[in-house]
Amino acid sequence: MSINAKRFTAAMLAATLVLSLSGCSNWSKRDRNTAIGAGAGAIGGSILTNGSGLGTIGGAAVGGIIGHQVGK
Repeated sequence: MSINAKRFTAAMLAATLVLSLSGCSNWSKRDRNTAIGAGAGAIGGSILTNGSGLGTIGGAAVGGIIGHQVGK
């Protein structure tokens, strides 16, 4: 898979995440921050590791933890 295809895939995943989270208006601030952090971390991890699955999952985990802590 080329770098452009990977970036396009990451952008589409981000758009899907944003659209799916827009229906979660009854979530608490902490829940929203956790989900946003996980999504941003997954995208960042994917980009930094050139699409590695482990990098994407690791980024999502770290982003989710940071988002959860920010939501206090």
